[in-house]
Amino acid sequence: MSDLPPKPPARAERVSLWRYMRLFRDDILSAQPARLYRAWMAEFRTPFFRSYMINQPQLVDEVLKARPLDFPKSDRVGEGLRPLLGNSVFLTNGAEWQRQRRIIDPAFEGGRLRDTFPAMWAAGEASVARMGAGVAPESAQESIAPESATEGAEGHVVEIEEEMSHAAADVIFRTLFSLPIEADIASRVFHQFRAYQRTQPILNAAAFVPLPRWLPRGHRAETRKTAAAIRALITELTAHRMAEIEAGTAPDDLATKIMTTADPETGERFTTDEMVDQVAIFFLAGHETSASALGWALYLLARYPEWQDKVAEEAGSLPDTPDFAAMSRLKITRDVFREALRLYPPVPMMVREATCPETFRDRAVKPGSQIVISPWHLHRQTRLWDNPDGFDPARWHTDNGKACMRDAFIPFSAGARVCTGAGFAMVEGPLLLAMLVRAFRFERIAGDDPVPVAYLTVRAKDGIRLRVTPR
Repeated sequence: MSDLPPKPPARAERVSLWRYMRLFRDDILSAQPARLYRAWMAEFRTPFFRSYMINQPQLVDEVLKARPLDFPKSDRVGEGLRPLLGNSVFLTNGAEWQRQRRIIDPAFEGGRLRDTFPAMWAAGEASVARMGAGVAPESAQESIAPESATEGAEGHVVEIEEEMSHAAADVIFRTLFSLPIEADIASRVFHQFRAYQRTQPILNAAAFVPLPRWLPRGHRAETRKTAAAIRALITELTAHRMAEIEAGTAPDDLATKIMTTADPETGERFTTDEMVDQVAIFFLAGHETSASALGWALYLLARYPEWQDKVAEEAGSLPDTPDFAAMSRLKITRDVFREALRLYPPVPMMVREATCPETFRDRAVKPGSQIVISPWHLHRQTRLWDNPDGFDPARWHTDNGKACMRDAFIPFSAGARVCTGAGFAMVEGPLLLAMLVRAFRFERIAGDDPVPVAYLTVRAKDGIRLRVTPR
């Protein structure tokens, strides 16, 4: 294909460790050599440890599905996120992680998705209204046009990532705390998190150099400041909810469900402090990743208008009021969203640590080695996928697509540590996509295609701008 969605240029040559660290800090994607899109496995050496990127489905299954406890999450990545996430389920391992999952998982079971659906729907309607304020005729709505929209010849140019961040944060607050994003404390958390995103690289120095526990971890001062501000606001929300639970006045939302669920083995519940850690990761994982996927999905639909027309036609079947059963009719929309997750997986790489001697593809892997699993590369593995760099939502109905979805598609990880909110995301994403495309037409701006880079998630280097007009 001549018209392919953009991806960052891979490096053809070897680079020094110092240069690699700088590239990793600035953009983990373009730091990788081109050969990784075909390799089954690659080794990277530093003076302190060895890393092995595994890009073969059998090896990925061994680490994530067959023996997850032998390959716990690596603290090298967690070091960069700990100021915000504390001891959340995203960073813990072993017995503590198992205890946390026993308390959290019941809140995201299938039946609960139906319960949270009206809140998702309300967030989708709010996103349509906000975007509509920016693209309606100037005489009607000029005074309330959002900052993310600028006037164009037809319709308005909208910075899509900003609006999708707003929409995804709204979903989280409505489903978790029964609060719209416009609520004062929810709005303050959202804006503090926007500041946090701009100061936190995906890795910090501790990812490359083993530091004693008593040494500073290399976090930027602004990162520590914004993380502390976010946690203070979440503490306020959580303490208030705990008081409502004790008084019997708490709404039946995800926060209440999690905070009132006891570990079936110990009978213990999360304390307020423990819940702050979990809310932080719910907000990070549930808001940041969804915003990334939705932004890229809308860009892809703008780039391939024939698929946008199919989604718009399908979205016309949505009712005017929340109806969970309607999700079963959004088959094309779900395929488009899944293809966006394949091409631009929000979490581009996951790092595990070997705890015992291993042999992968006849290579000795010592304890302490870092095992890198890269959805970014696995989803574009040239030995596995037909047209790996192309946008083709129909692929999911081919024999190759079905096999790859089973063996080489892990946007939410896999196995025991699969993302708790995977089902939640696969309802939220197609729903918001359908509601937005039903209301608006999104057009690509010539010469302004986004370049993907990895911050906390896969985002566009300078944002995603699309021309938006009402349908």
